[in-house]
Amino acid sequence: MYHNILVPIAFDADRDVTAPLKLAELLGTPDAKVTLLHVIEHIPSYAISYVPENYLIEARRAIEGELHDLAAGLPNATGLVIEGHSGRSILEWAETNKPDLIIIASHRPGMQDLLLGSTAAQVVRHARCAVHVVR
Repeated sequence: MYHNILVPIAFDADRDVTAPLKLAELLGTPDAKVTLLHVIEHIPSYAISYVPENYLIEARRAIEGELHDLAAGLPNATGLVIEGHSGRSILEWAETNKPDLIIIASHRPGMQDLLLGSTAAQVVRHARCAVHVVR
């Protein structure tokens, strides 16, 4: 049983966000702290001028609302939004906050993942704690 669980959340259409949450509830102690973490990727400088002025603020608010709703379904869960590269940011957060388990969803790998590596693969390779991948 785990006491401090990190669940990175991606809101991609092909990701099931409920499976990692159910698993966190199953694997956590009754008083386990669960952090739902979403990483907002930086928009490249060449594209930022095409993004509406308030888009990032509104997107962050919407994501924070979704995380709050998801966290309400789990005891001792909180939602957190950070910015950066997904894989590196998850690993940096984990290094600082010392979860004893990371539960991360993964999709079926495609050719792009074989060449570039997916976020889940990066977390599995470099995390200093247990990692459970949900597919």
